[in-house]
Amino acid sequence: MVHRALNLTAHEVDVEKTHRKQVTVSLALAGTLLGGTLLINSLISPIFYGRGAEVRDMLAMLAAILLGAPVIIHSMKSVVQGHMHMDELVALAIIAAFATGDYVAASVVAFFLLLSELVETRTALGARTSIESLIKLTPTKACLIERSGQEKEINAGRLSKGDIIRVKPGDNIAADGEVIAGLSSVNEATITGESLPVDKVPGIQVFAGTSNLTGVLDIRVTRVGGDTTLGKVQALILQAEHTKIPIMRIIDRYVKWYIPTILMISAIIWFFTRDINRAIGAIVVSCPCALILATPTAMVAALSASARLGILIKKVADLELAGRITAMVFDKTGTLTTGQLYVTKLTPAGGTEPAELLKFAASAEQMSKHPAARALQIVAKEANLALSNADGFAETPGKGVSAKVDGQKVLVGRDTFLHEQNIDTSVVDDPSLHEEQGFSTLYVARGSKCIGWIGLQDKTRPEARQAVEQLLEINVKRIAMLTGDREEVARRVAAELGCTDVKAKCLPQDKLAIVEQMKKDGHIVAVVGDGINDAPALASGDLGIAMGAAGSDVAINSASIALMSNDLKRLPFLVRLSRKTRAIINQNLLFGVLFIILGVSASAAGWLPLIYAAVLHFTGSLVVVFNSARLVRFGEELQPHGPASAAGV
Repeated sequence: MVHRALNLTAHEVDVEKTHRKQVTVSLALAGTLLGGTLLINSLISPIFYGRGAEVRDMLAMLAAILLGAPVIIHSMKSVVQGHMHMDELVALAIIAAFATGDYVAASVVAFFLLLSELVETRTALGARTSIESLIKLTPTKACLIERSGQEKEINAGRLSKGDIIRVKPGDNIAADGEVIAGLSSVNEATITGESLPVDKVPGIQVFAGTSNLTGVLDIRVTRVGGDTTLGKVQALILQAEHTKIPIMRIIDRYVKWYIPTILMISAIIWFFTRDINRAIGAIVVSCPCALILATPTAMVAALSASARLGILIKKVADLELAGRITAMVFDKTGTLTTGQLYVTKLTPAGGTEPAELLKFAASAEQMSKHPAARALQIVAKEANLALSNADGFAETPGKGVSAKVDGQKVLVGRDTFLHEQNIDTSVVDDPSLHEEQGFSTLYVARGSKCIGWIGLQDKTRPEARQAVEQLLEINVKRIAMLTGDREEVARRVAAELGCTDVKAKCLPQDKLAIVEQMKKDGHIVAVVGDGINDAPALASGDLGIAMGAAGSDVAINSASIALMSNDLKRLPFLVRLSRKTRAIINQNLLFGVLFIILGVSASAAGWLPLIYAAVLHFTGSLVVVFNSARLVRFGEELQPHGPASAAGV
């Protein structure tokens, strides 16, 4: 309980900090608008008060003090604390203009600098607010089912593991848990990025913050607060926002050289032209807000686009690396395939009907939890077969099961299992003739006679082929599939998907060796797995990508990037997003550099009056912000048509 209380308090503190920041920004905006009003009045005062300069100068001076004071105070604090920022340049320009009596110029410079900073701050706060909206999706109240069976509304923060809660249609789910009663559809867009609802039945996992659409669900709580998948999503996005890529560090590293250089250039301009306004204009236009905003605005927009589709990126450096991938290594089972077995072939012996073969096998297996047993139950249900009771059920791990069905002993399992019971399997076709198609086989015996075999396959994901084709189209040169399965199965799946490399019967150490060899060959390697049994391989690649990470702590923690859904089309999107982000950053940086060079040159030549320099400085910041904002809508074509999803990030 103390742990939950501490988590709740920490979150409330974080929300309070964000709220205080928003209040500060609102006050700053009010002060800026008030100063701007005084500035405008000073400019239009000659219309009402004649040609006299007294009223104009007084209003302009008040505007310069109101607008310039925050900039100068902030710059002085930064210098005292030993933190160099670009604001110091504009603070010097404001002081210089004020000292020369050009109050209008000082006001204009301060006004547009404050507007630039407000745009930057609002951009960051907008990202933080969208993240906080994730937490708001988790309801503050929950309907607890007490031991007596009565419903009681409690604070969601008081929930603990093992509690039973009831979620009605239209309500959001308060904690991660497992459905124990009820049938419904749940919108999981906030977690997986998929807007199509997912059917929930008893035994299925649900996530905090997702929306219950149709029926009533009773849920046993498994995780609460910051331990939920939604809590981890928020933490990872905030973590990514606070990291930097190398190009951002370069700008920070050279800021201490930039300011003296600009001041020296400004001094040279003043020395040769004897025009202080030209020198001040050079200082104003060289304040590199466009350069400073170039990378973070693009990264915030890219993180927003990726999170909307259920792609969690721990560090922005990982996003940058994704665009340079030249090889991608896939685990087969559960990644390229569904990880579930399906019945694909029934081969009865002479005198046995296919339905009869399936009925006896499914009846004998109905007490087993093995994936093959589950596949038999599914196909029997689809065929509308009435299964018989199985008495004396016994399961031999790795071999098969035995049970009495309709008074006869039935065996289902490997051929060796039947051979141990002295049952001849040669009465049916040899399944090895079909194993190139990737069948796993179950023999079925009734009494002392083999009545046939059943072929099962692990099917590839429907979007896998398209995803592999798209990866090859965007110049990922090697697509390798590694699996511990048989050679025949591996080659069938690899050929079906169009993989360039395949390796069967791989042990974990073999996967590591193959990844290391690819890296030695000069490839930047991404390893894609389910994150449960692929943690060593995920860690060995340049980039580890965990598929279907929703609800899995191991998947979220073991990989650099976690895909909350199993949609393989997210992978080519991730590579394209990385490359698009890099292109946007390069555009922003090129624009920022040219903007400063041309602006300083124009000021030196006397073509750029001080007031216009301030307006141009603000315009440059806007260009960069809006150019980066194009990334927010990147990948919208991946959103399936269906019920409107809840907002992501």
